[in-house]
Amino acid sequence: MTKPSFLTTGQNRSIAYHQTAGQGPGVVFLGGFKSDMEGTKAIFLEDWAKETGRAFLRMDYSGHGQSSGHFLDGAIGDWFEDALEAITRLTTGPQILVGSSMGGWISLLVARARPARIAGLVGIAAAPDFTEDSMWAGFTPAQKAELAAGQVALPSDYSEEPYIITKRLIEDGRDRLVLRSPLHLPFPVRLLQGTADTDVPPAVALRLMDHADSPDLRLTLVKGADHRFSTPECLAMITTAITDLLGKAHHA
Repeated sequence: MTKPSFLTTGQNRSIAYHQTAGQGPGVVFLGGFKSDMEGTKAIFLEDWAKETGRAFLRMDYSGHGQSSGHFLDGAIGDWFEDALEAITRLTTGPQILVGSSMGGWISLLVARARPARIAGLVGIAAAPDFTEDSMWAGFTPAQKAELAAGQVALPSDYSEEPYIITKRLIEDGRDRLVLRSPLHLPFPVRLLQGTADTDVPPAVALRLMDHADSPDLRLTLVKGADHRFSTPECLAMITTAITDLLGKAHHA
């Protein structure tokens, strides 16, 4: 594993990243909640970018992976700021954002803030507004009371350690919702979603497709695929979607 480079943000956070030089439009991978840039999809896309001569960026949000900070101190707004600054300062020209799970929400926030810099967006089990619609909406009255005092622990499907959900994560998420007001995405969008995803059900993808305003938005449902979306077939679908968007960017 090669050592990452680091970017110091305006908030004085140290963001770890790996960047591959190549032709534009570049591709930026934004990972999920509690994941890092060493995951299967991030590494697969970097290898693909090197093989095809495509500019590529993967990064760790603060409190994730090799970046500075503690996970429990972070919130959607912080991770959005990290991604926005990394894209603004490290890339040039149009970019295709590839957002996995929470990274799909982050991608939508970046696209809303810098639409002129975005050539296209690929959402992989995109999870916009999950702190409100999945977490908060699913809490019992007892859990909501516990959260009001600071934090609540939720079981995790991915480790023996529980997810600790902080009051700040929920409250900050409410300031970053994208499905409650018009969401104009003036570029092509490809949403990829597994039907066996228990973390982000297909209903979320359908709601996002119905809500977003895009000139060219397509949703692909993959029967039996789970939230990881990392089988060889699923990974191939991601690069197919990116290639599709690159073709449209070159003809725009």
